[in-house]
Order: sequence, then C-alpha cells, then structure tokens
Amino acid sequence: MAQTRGLQVTDLTVQIGGLKAVSGLNLELYPGELVGLIGPNGAGKTTVFNALTGFCAPCAGRVVFDTKDLTNKPPHVVAKHRLARTFQNIRLFKELSVLDNLKIAYHSNFKYSILSGILRSGQYHSQEKKANEFALEILELVGLADRAQDQAGTLSYGGQRKLEIARALVMKPKLLLLDEPAAGMNPFETAELVDLIYKVKKDFDLTVFLIEHDMDLVMNVCERLYVLDYGVLIGQGSVQEVRTNHKVIQAYLGEELLCQS
Repeated sequence: MAQTRGLQVTDLTVQIGGLKAVSGLNLELYPGELVGLIGPNGAGKTTVFNALTGFCAPCAGRVVFDTKDLTNKPPHVVAKHRLARTFQNIRLFKELSVLDNLKIAYHSNFKYSILSGILRSGQYHSQEKKANEFALEILELVGLADRAQDQAGTLSYGGQRKLEIARALVMKPKLLLLDEPAAGMNPFETAELVDLIYKVKKDFDLTVFLIEHDMDLVMNVCERLYVLDYGVLIGQGSVQEVRTNHKVIQAYLGEELLCQS
C-alpha cells in the first residue's frame, strides 16, 4: 500500500518488563486532522506517544511519518522530522525565563557554528535576533508575551501548560502531540485551551493528536477517536461511532455518556 503524507502506525508493540503496554496497535492520521486517543488510566496512551517520539523503543511494528520511517529513532531525530509534543507531567526549565524555554527548543533551527557563538559574530547576532522574534511571536499567540522575562516556574498551572504548547510550536512541527493538555485546568482555562488548539492548528497547518480525559473537550474538538484499553485498540471511528461502541462504553465511557448522546 502506498504511504500517505501523514502518520502511519503498524502493529506497534511496546513491552515494559513482562508487561505488554501496547499490543499490535494500528492507526493512521491524515494531514490536517485533529484526532483523539482515549482510554482508562493505564491503558497505554502515553506509552504510544513515547514510542512515536523516541522516548521508548517498540519491540515490534513501524512508525512512519510523512513517508519517513521513524521507528526506534531517538527524540532529537524525531523532532527534526517535525514531530513535537507536550508531556502529561509538565517538563519546563522552571528556573529559566519563559523566553529562554522557547529558545532552547528552537536550537535545532540555529544556523551558526560553535565558533561563531564564541566569537559573537554577525551570523550569531542575526540568528539570535531571529530566534527572539519568532519566540515572541509564539508567546503572543498563546497569550504569554507579557511574561517573556519571568521565570517559567512563576506562571500559573494553566500558563505553564500554554508554555509547553508554545515550546512545541517553536520547533515548527507538522504533527503536534498533546498529552492531557487540559489536566488540572479550570473550566475557563479549558475553554481558552480549546480556542488555542483550534487557532494553532489553523495558523500552523498542523495535524494534532490528542490524549485527554476531559470527555467534553474530546467530543467537541476531535474529528476521529482511537480507544485503548490495556494496550489494545478496542474502538475507533467518528465521535458518534465511538460513543455508541459498547466495548468502549463498558471499558471507559459508561452508560451515562451514551444517554447524553
């Protein structure tokens, strides 16, 4: 079968010790989609993201993005192929400024040599200016431009979540993986997050793959869903197809959500 310019995951299996955290997973994302990955706690969702982005090695299967085979490639190689992610547990450099957190993520785009950096050459200053300008544009987009010089750790929880998304965007991704971006947010922050996801998807022409437990958010923003339980795919399809899938209802959604459909 011809490869599409999107994400193709074929027979992905991840074993951690004696446990198969993910077993024979097949999924596909097409360019420009917003797709959700849902399931109970411990279902293997974050493990899937880790395998896609090089943070853990699958023992079987293939990961292909934009026709490039990224199976078992380390995170820095995956990032160069324009996959970026956020983390379930926020991973910021909290003692550094908001702006510096973005510039660190931008490092693969710098074009000057180590010698140019040491000598502070014209190329160094030109590239640093470009990085600053781009980072500030992203901070403006996510509503953090006025906090650029503040320590990242002084931001509110919702602000730190936005900063993680901003840091991923600085990497100029084609595919953005969001691991529970609404976790710990209040309803106002969640509504802001939904608007932000829509905006960055459109402005950056992104494909978005989303893990989230907030079912209102998932059902409202996702075009398609994949559902995992104990590392096994138990359902997939449109939101309506998934919310009426009895295996999914029994494992995760519950009868109450079905009654609301």
